[in-house]
Amino acid sequence: MWKYLEILEKIIIFAFAKPFQGTEPFPYALHMIEKHTPYAATAPTTETATMVTILGPTASGKTQLAAHLAARINGEIVSADSRQVYRGMDIGTGKDLADYVVDGRTIPYHLIDVCEAGTRYNLFRYQQDAREAIADIAKRGQIPILCGGTGLYIESLLKGYNLSPVPQNAELRAQLADKSLTKLTEMLHCLKARNGSHMHNTTDVDTPQRAIRAIEIELAVGTSHKEHKEQGSTDDKGSENQCTPLPRSASIASGLMHKAQELIFGINIDRNERRERITRRLKQRLDEGMVEEISGLLARGIAAEDLLYYGLEYRYITEYVLGRLTREEMFTSLETAIHQFAKRQMTWFRGMERRGFTIRWIDYALPMEEKLACILEQMKQCEAANTGNNHQTT
Repeated sequence: MWKYLEILEKIIIFAFAKPFQGTEPFPYALHMIEKHTPYAATAPTTETATMVTILGPTASGKTQLAAHLAARINGEIVSADSRQVYRGMDIGTGKDLADYVVDGRTIPYHLIDVCEAGTRYNLFRYQQDAREAIADIAKRGQIPILCGGTGLYIESLLKGYNLSPVPQNAELRAQLADKSLTKLTEMLHCLKARNGSHMHNTTDVDTPQRAIRAIEIELAVGTSHKEHKEQGSTDDKGSENQCTPLPRSASIASGLMHKAQELIFGINIDRNERRERITRRLKQRLDEGMVEEISGLLARGIAAEDLLYYGLEYRYITEYVLGRLTREEMFTSLETAIHQFAKRQMTWFRGMERRGFTIRWIDYALPMEEKLACILEQMKQCEAANTGNNHQTT
Protein backbone atom coordinates (compact mmCIF):
# COMPACT_ATOMS: atom_id res chain seq x y z
CA MET A 1 0.00 0.00 0.00
CA TRP A 2 2.83 2.34 0.83
CA LYS A 3 5.12 1.32 -2.03
CA TYR A 4 4.64 4.51 -4.03
CA LEU A 5 5.34 6.81 -1.09
CA GLU A 6 8.36 4.72 -0.16
CA ILE A 7 9.71 5.13 -3.68
CA LEU A 8 9.16 8.89 -3.53
CA GLU A 9 10.80 9.25 -0.13
CA LYS A 10 13.89 7.35 -1.28
CA ILE A 11 14.09 9.52 -4.38
CA ILE A 12 13.87 12.76 -2.37
CA ILE A 13 16.67 11.63 -0.04
CA PHE A 14 18.94 10.37 -2.80
CA ALA A 15 21.39 12.92 -4.26
CA PHE A 16 21.43 12.65 -8.01
CA ALA A 17 24.57 13.49 -9.93
CA LYS A 18 22.68 14.26 -13.13
CA PRO A 19 21.24 17.81 -13.17
CA PHE A 20 17.61 18.49 -13.95
CA GLN A 21 17.28 19.21 -17.65
CA GLY A 22 13.56 19.58 -18.25
CA THR A 23 12.89 22.47 -20.58
CA GLU A 24 9.85 21.56 -22.59
CA PRO A 25 6.32 22.86 -22.07
CA PHE A 26 4.01 20.39 -20.31
CA PRO A 27 1.45 19.31 -22.91
CA TYR A 28 -2.16 19.94 -22.05
CA ALA A 29 -3.60 16.60 -20.83
CA LEU A 30 -0.50 14.48 -21.44
CA HIS A 31 -1.56 11.05 -20.23
CA MET A 32 1.05 8.85 -21.88
CA ILE A 33 4.62 7.61 -21.46
CA GLU A 34 7.36 6.80 -23.90
CA LYS A 35 8.29 3.10 -23.94
CA HIS A 36 11.59 3.82 -25.72
CA THR A 37 10.78 1.49 -28.62
CA PRO A 38 10.54 3.80 -31.65
CA TYR A 39 8.44 2.73 -34.57
CA ALA A 40 10.34 1.13 -37.41
CA ALA A 41 10.18 3.28 -40.52
CA THR A 42 8.90 1.67 -43.68
CA ALA A 43 9.30 2.87 -47.23
CA PRO A 44 7.08 5.76 -48.34
CA THR A 45 4.46 5.01 -50.97
CA THR A 46 6.42 6.93 -53.62
CA GLU A 47 10.07 7.76 -54.08
CA THR A 48 9.46 11.48 -53.78
CA ALA A 49 6.99 11.35 -50.88
CA THR A 50 7.97 13.73 -48.12
CA MET A 51 6.62 15.98 -45.37
CA VAL A 52 7.49 19.52 -44.35
CA THR A 53 7.47 20.76 -40.76
CA ILE A 54 7.08 24.44 -39.89
CA LEU A 55 7.49 25.33 -36.22
CA GLY A 56 8.02 28.42 -34.13
CA PRO A 57 6.86 30.28 -31.04
CA THR A 58 3.44 31.82 -30.67
CA ALA A 59 2.80 34.95 -32.78
CA SER A 60 5.59 34.15 -35.26
CA GLY A 61 3.42 33.71 -38.37
CA LYS A 62 3.74 29.91 -38.72
CA THR A 63 0.23 29.31 -40.01
CA GLN A 64 0.39 31.96 -42.72
CA LEU A 65 3.68 30.57 -44.01
CA ALA A 66 2.38 26.99 -43.94
CA ALA A 67 -0.80 28.00 -45.79
CA HIS A 68 1.10 29.85 -48.52
CA LEU A 69 3.47 26.91 -48.89
CA ALA A 70 0.51 24.53 -49.14
CA ALA A 71 -1.00 26.66 -51.88
CA ARG A 72 2.28 26.55 -53.78
CA ILE A 73 3.04 22.80 -53.49
CA ASN A 74 -0.43 21.25 -53.37
CA GLY A 75 -0.18 20.57 -49.65
CA GLU A 76 -2.45 20.15 -46.66
CA ILE A 77 -1.77 21.28 -43.11
CA VAL A 78 -1.64 19.01 -40.06
CA SER A 79 -1.88 21.14 -36.93
CA ALA A 80 0.53 20.50 -34.05
CA ASP A 81 -1.21 22.59 -31.41
CA SER A 82 -2.37 20.94 -28.20
CA ARG A 83 -5.35 23.27 -27.69
CA GLN A 84 -6.68 23.94 -31.17
CA VAL A 85 -8.14 20.44 -31.16
CA TYR A 86 -11.04 21.69 -29.02
CA ARG A 87 -14.28 22.86 -30.60
CA GLY A 88 -15.59 26.20 -29.33
CA MET A 89 -12.17 27.31 -28.11
CA ASP A 90 -11.40 29.51 -31.10
CA ILE A 91 -10.20 32.97 -30.11
CA GLY A 92 -8.30 31.83 -27.02
CA THR A 93 -6.35 29.16 -28.89
CA GLY A 94 -5.63 31.45 -31.84
CA LYS A 95 -7.07 29.25 -34.59
CA ASP A 96 -7.10 32.22 -36.97
CA LEU A 97 -8.88 30.20 -39.65
CA ALA A 98 -8.71 33.17 -42.01
CA ASP A 99 -4.98 32.45 -42.35
CA TYR A 100 -5.85 29.22 -44.17
CA VAL A 101 -7.38 31.18 -47.06
CA VAL A 102 -4.81 31.97 -49.76
CA ASP A 103 -5.84 33.76 -52.96
CA GLY A 104 -9.45 32.93 -52.28
CA ARG A 105 -8.83 29.21 -51.75
CA THR A 106 -9.18 27.52 -48.37
CA ILE A 107 -6.22 25.27 -47.63
CA PRO A 108 -7.31 21.92 -46.16
CA TYR A 109 -6.31 21.50 -42.53
CA HIS A 110 -6.44 18.63 -40.05
CA LEU A 111 -6.55 18.14 -36.25
CA ILE A 112 -8.41 21.35 -35.53
CA ASP A 113 -11.84 21.05 -33.87
CA VAL A 114 -11.63 17.29 -33.35
CA CYS A 115 -13.00 17.03 -29.78
CA GLU A 116 -15.28 18.86 -27.39
CA ALA A 117 -14.18 21.60 -25.02
CA GLY A 118 -14.10 20.28 -21.48
CA THR A 119 -12.57 16.97 -22.51
CA ARG A 120 -8.86 16.17 -22.36
CA TYR A 121 -7.00 15.34 -25.51
CA ASN A 122 -3.61 13.67 -25.10
CA LEU A 123 -0.35 12.89 -26.85
CA PHE A 124 -1.26 9.26 -27.52
CA ARG A 125 -4.43 10.26 -29.37
CA TYR A 126 -2.58 13.03 -31.19
CA GLN A 127 -0.06 10.55 -32.57
CA GLN A 128 -2.83 8.26 -33.78
CA ASP A 129 -4.83 11.08 -35.37
CA ALA A 130 -1.80 12.76 -36.93
CA ARG A 131 -0.47 9.54 -38.44
CA GLU A 132 -3.86 8.79 -39.97
CA ALA A 133 -4.13 12.32 -41.38
CA ILE A 134 -0.60 12.26 -42.80
CA ALA A 135 -1.11 8.86 -44.40
CA ASP A 136 -4.40 9.97 -45.94
CA ILE A 137 -2.86 13.14 -47.34
CA ALA A 138 0.07 11.24 -48.86
CA LYS A 139 -2.20 8.53 -50.28
CA ARG A 140 -4.13 11.21 -52.17
CA GLY A 141 -0.91 12.55 -53.68
CA GLN A 142 -0.76 15.72 -51.57
CA ILE A 143 2.12 16.88 -49.36
CA PRO A 144 1.55 16.98 -45.59
CA ILE A 145 2.76 20.11 -43.82
CA LEU A 146 3.09 19.72 -40.06
CA CYS A 147 2.66 23.14 -38.47
CA GLY A 148 2.50 24.26 -34.87
CA GLY A 149 4.20 25.27 -31.67
CA THR A 150 3.63 22.30 -29.35
CA GLY A 151 7.16 20.96 -29.37
CA LEU A 152 6.40 17.65 -27.70
CA TYR A 153 3.70 16.82 -30.24
CA ILE A 154 6.06 17.63 -33.11
CA GLU A 155 9.04 15.76 -31.70
CA SER A 156 7.13 12.66 -30.67
CA LEU A 157 5.59 12.44 -34.13
CA LEU A 158 8.86 12.93 -36.01
CA LYS A 159 10.72 10.48 -33.80
CA GLY A 160 7.91 7.94 -33.83
CA TYR A 161 7.73 7.41 -30.08
CA ASN A 162 5.74 4.35 -29.07
CA LEU A 163 3.40 5.46 -26.30
CA SER A 164 1.25 3.50 -23.90
CA PRO A 165 -1.53 4.76 -21.61
CA VAL A 166 -0.85 5.46 -17.96
CA PRO A 167 -4.04 4.90 -15.92
CA GLN A 168 -4.85 7.06 -12.93
CA ASN A 169 -3.66 5.58 -9.64
CA ALA A 170 -6.31 6.24 -7.00
CA GLU A 171 -4.13 5.01 -4.12
CA LEU A 172 -1.22 7.24 -5.06
CA ARG A 173 -3.50 10.23 -5.58
CA ALA A 174 -5.02 9.78 -2.14
CA GLN A 175 -1.57 9.65 -0.55
CA LEU A 176 -0.43 12.81 -2.35
CA ALA A 177 -3.66 14.78 -1.99
CA ASP A 178 -2.49 16.83 1.02
CA LYS A 179 0.97 17.61 -0.39
CA SER A 180 1.75 21.21 -1.33
CA LEU A 181 2.64 22.17 -4.88
CA THR A 182 6.19 22.91 -3.68
CA LYS A 183 6.58 19.42 -2.23
CA LEU A 184 5.06 17.79 -5.30
CA THR A 185 7.42 19.78 -7.51
CA GLU A 186 10.41 18.53 -5.51
CA MET A 187 9.23 14.97 -5.97
CA LEU A 188 8.77 15.51 -9.69
CA HIS A 189 12.28 16.98 -10.07
CA CYS A 190 13.81 13.93 -8.46
CA LEU A 191 11.74 11.48 -10.49
CA LYS A 192 12.77 13.24 -13.68
CA ALA A 193 16.41 13.06 -12.67
CA ARG A 194 16.12 9.35 -11.93
CA ASN A 195 14.42 8.63 -15.26
CA GLY A 196 16.44 11.06 -17.39
CA SER A 197 13.03 12.28 -18.49
CA HIS A 198 12.21 15.23 -20.76
CA MET A 199 8.44 15.13 -20.36
CA HIS A 200 7.48 17.59 -17.65
CA ASN A 201 8.65 21.13 -17.03
CA THR A 202 7.74 22.35 -13.57
CA THR A 203 7.09 25.87 -14.82
CA ASP A 204 4.06 24.42 -16.62
CA VAL A 205 2.99 21.89 -13.99
CA ASP A 206 1.49 24.79 -12.11
CA THR A 207 -1.26 23.13 -10.07
CA PRO A 208 -1.22 20.21 -7.61
CA GLN A 209 -3.53 18.31 -9.99
CA ARG A 210 -1.05 18.55 -12.85
CA ALA A 211 1.90 17.80 -10.59
CA ILE A 212 0.28 14.63 -9.25
CA ARG A 213 -0.53 13.51 -12.78
CA ALA A 214 3.07 14.14 -13.80
CA ILE A 215 4.30 12.08 -10.83
CA GLU A 216 2.01 9.23 -11.89
CA ILE A 217 3.51 9.29 -15.35
CA GLU A 218 7.11 9.53 -14.16
CA LEU A 219 6.61 6.62 -11.77
CA ALA A 220 5.21 4.58 -14.66
CA VAL A 221 8.21 5.57 -16.78
CA GLY A 222 10.56 4.31 -14.09
CA THR A 223 8.69 1.03 -13.77
CA SER A 224 8.62 0.63 -17.55
CA HIS A 225 12.38 1.21 -17.83
CA LYS A 226 13.07 -1.31 -15.06
CA GLU A 227 10.87 -3.98 -16.66
CA HIS A 228 12.39 -3.26 -20.05
CA LYS A 229 15.89 -3.82 -18.63
CA GLU A 230 14.90 -6.98 -16.73
CA GLN A 231 13.48 -8.45 -19.94
CA GLY A 232 16.91 -8.19 -21.53
CA SER A 233 16.02 -5.49 -24.01
CA THR A 234 18.87 -3.56 -25.59
CA ASP A 235 18.97 0.03 -26.73
CA ASP A 236 17.54 1.21 -30.01
CA LYS A 237 20.46 -0.32 -31.91
CA GLY A 238 19.89 -3.79 -30.46
CA SER A 239 17.97 -6.59 -32.10
CA GLU A 240 15.95 -7.49 -29.01
CA ASN A 241 13.95 -4.27 -29.00
CA GLN A 242 10.51 -5.14 -30.36
CA CYS A 243 8.25 -2.49 -31.80
CA THR A 244 4.48 -2.49 -31.66
CA PRO A 245 3.07 -3.64 -35.04
CA LEU A 246 1.78 -0.71 -37.03
CA PRO A 247 -1.37 -0.47 -39.14
CA ARG A 248 -0.73 0.41 -42.76
CA SER A 249 -1.66 4.08 -42.29
CA ALA A 250 0.87 4.45 -39.47
CA SER A 251 3.53 2.66 -41.51
CA ILE A 252 3.08 5.09 -44.38
CA ALA A 253 3.30 8.00 -41.96
CA SER A 254 6.43 6.55 -40.34
CA GLY A 255 8.05 6.33 -43.76
CA LEU A 256 7.36 10.00 -44.33
CA MET A 257 8.78 10.85 -40.90
CA HIS A 258 12.07 9.27 -41.92
CA LYS A 259 12.46 11.91 -44.65
CA ALA A 260 10.67 14.68 -42.78
CA GLN A 261 13.58 15.28 -40.42
CA GLU A 262 15.44 16.76 -43.38
CA LEU A 263 12.72 19.37 -43.91
CA ILE A 264 12.13 21.12 -40.58
CA PHE A 265 11.87 24.89 -40.76
CA GLY A 266 11.61 27.27 -37.83
CA ILE A 267 10.50 30.89 -37.71
CA ASN A 268 13.23 32.98 -36.11
CA ILE A 269 11.62 36.12 -34.74
CA ASP A 270 13.42 38.84 -32.81
CA ARG A 271 12.56 38.74 -29.11
CA ASN A 272 11.36 42.34 -28.97
CA GLU A 273 9.29 41.90 -32.12
CA ARG A 274 7.80 38.73 -30.69
CA ARG A 275 6.86 40.49 -27.46
CA GLU A 276 5.25 43.38 -29.34
CA ARG A 277 3.25 40.97 -31.51
CA ILE A 278 2.09 38.97 -28.48
CA THR A 279 0.86 42.08 -26.67
CA ARG A 280 -0.82 43.49 -29.78
CA ARG A 281 -2.50 40.17 -30.55
CA LEU A 282 -3.72 39.76 -26.97
CA LYS A 283 -5.42 43.16 -27.08
CA GLN A 284 -6.93 42.32 -30.46
CA ARG A 285 -8.34 39.02 -29.24
CA LEU A 286 -9.85 40.63 -26.19
CA ASP A 287 -11.52 43.17 -28.49
CA GLU A 288 -12.76 40.30 -30.69
CA GLY A 289 -14.61 38.68 -27.80
CA MET A 290 -12.25 36.30 -26.03
CA VAL A 291 -13.84 37.04 -22.65
CA GLU A 292 -17.29 36.42 -24.11
CA GLU A 293 -16.08 33.16 -25.66
CA ILE A 294 -14.92 31.85 -22.28
CA SER A 295 -18.03 33.13 -20.52
CA GLY A 296 -20.05 31.21 -23.10
CA LEU A 297 -18.15 28.00 -22.41
CA LEU A 298 -18.90 28.36 -18.71
CA ALA A 299 -22.56 29.08 -19.49
CA ARG A 300 -22.71 25.86 -21.54
CA GLY A 301 -21.85 23.93 -18.40
CA ILE A 302 -18.15 23.37 -18.94
CA ALA A 303 -16.55 23.26 -15.50
CA ALA A 304 -14.27 26.13 -14.54
CA GLU A 305 -11.73 23.53 -13.39
CA ASP A 306 -11.54 22.15 -16.94
CA LEU A 307 -10.98 25.60 -18.45
CA LEU A 308 -8.34 26.40 -15.83
CA TYR A 309 -6.57 23.19 -16.81
CA TYR A 310 -6.08 24.41 -20.39
CA GLY A 311 -3.91 27.24 -19.08
CA LEU A 312 -2.94 30.66 -20.44
CA GLU A 313 -6.00 32.51 -21.82
CA TYR A 314 -8.44 29.98 -20.38
CA ARG A 315 -6.86 30.09 -16.95
CA TYR A 316 -6.61 33.83 -16.46
CA ILE A 317 -9.82 34.86 -18.20
CA THR A 318 -11.77 32.21 -16.30
CA GLU A 319 -10.35 33.66 -13.09
CA TYR A 320 -11.49 37.10 -14.27
CA VAL A 321 -14.98 35.93 -15.21
CA LEU A 322 -15.32 34.27 -11.80
CA GLY A 323 -14.38 37.56 -10.11
CA ARG A 324 -11.04 36.36 -8.75
CA LEU A 325 -9.02 38.85 -10.79
CA THR A 326 -9.63 42.40 -11.95
CA ARG A 327 -9.43 43.05 -15.68
CA GLU A 328 -6.08 44.80 -15.24
CA GLU A 329 -4.73 41.89 -13.18
CA MET A 330 -5.99 39.43 -15.77
CA PHE A 331 -4.37 41.27 -18.66
CA THR A 332 -1.01 41.78 -16.94
CA SER A 333 -0.79 38.21 -15.67
CA LEU A 334 -1.87 36.72 -19.00
CA GLU A 335 0.51 38.89 -21.01
CA THR A 336 3.43 37.81 -18.80
CA ALA A 337 2.40 34.15 -19.01
CA ILE A 338 2.27 34.21 -22.82
CA HIS A 339 5.71 35.83 -23.01
CA GLN A 340 7.06 33.10 -20.72
CA PHE A 341 5.33 30.43 -22.78
CA ALA A 342 6.90 31.70 -26.02
CA LYS A 343 10.32 31.63 -24.36
CA ARG A 344 9.77 28.02 -23.29
CA GLN A 345 8.71 27.10 -26.81
CA MET A 346 12.04 28.37 -28.13
CA THR A 347 13.86 26.50 -25.38
CA TRP A 348 12.15 23.31 -26.52
CA PHE A 349 13.08 23.86 -30.17
CA ARG A 350 16.72 24.50 -29.25
CA GLY A 351 16.55 21.30 -27.24
CA MET A 352 15.36 19.46 -30.33
CA GLU A 353 18.52 20.61 -32.08
CA ARG A 354 20.63 19.26 -29.24
CA ARG A 355 18.75 15.98 -29.55
CA GLY A 356 19.74 15.61 -33.19
CA PHE A 357 17.16 17.49 -35.23
CA THR A 358 18.28 19.94 -37.92
CA ILE A 359 16.02 23.00 -37.91
CA ARG A 360 16.55 25.46 -40.74
CA TRP A 361 15.68 28.85 -39.31
CA ILE A 362 13.97 31.44 -41.49
CA ASP A 363 14.00 35.11 -40.56
CA TYR A 364 10.51 36.28 -39.63
CA ALA A 365 11.21 39.67 -41.21
CA LEU A 366 11.72 38.24 -44.72
CA PRO A 367 8.96 38.82 -47.28
CA MET A 368 6.67 35.83 -47.80
CA GLU A 369 8.10 35.07 -51.24
CA GLU A 370 11.63 34.87 -49.86
CA LYS A 371 10.53 32.58 -47.05
CA LEU A 372 8.85 30.32 -49.58
CA ALA A 373 11.92 30.36 -51.79
CA CYS A 374 14.08 29.12 -48.89
CA ILE A 375 11.76 26.19 -48.26
CA LEU A 376 11.25 25.28 -51.91
CA GLU A 377 14.99 25.28 -52.58
CA GLN A 378 15.62 22.96 -49.66
CA MET A 379 12.80 20.68 -50.79
CA LYS A 380 14.36 20.54 -54.23
CA GLN A 381 17.78 19.62 -52.80
CA CYS A 382 16.24 16.99 -50.55
CA GLU A 383 14.32 15.41 -53.41
CA ALA A 384 17.46 15.33 -55.59
CA ALA A 385 19.46 13.70 -52.79
CA ASN A 386 16.76 11.09 -52.15
CA THR A 387 16.46 10.32 -55.85
CA GLY A 388 20.23 9.85 -56.07
CA ASN A 389 20.24 7.54 -53.06
CA ASN A 390 17.42 5.48 -54.54
CA HIS A 391 19.33 5.07 -57.81
CA GLN A 392 22.43 3.92 -55.95
CA THR A 393 20.50 1.22 -54.12
CA THR A 394 18.86 -0.19 -57.26
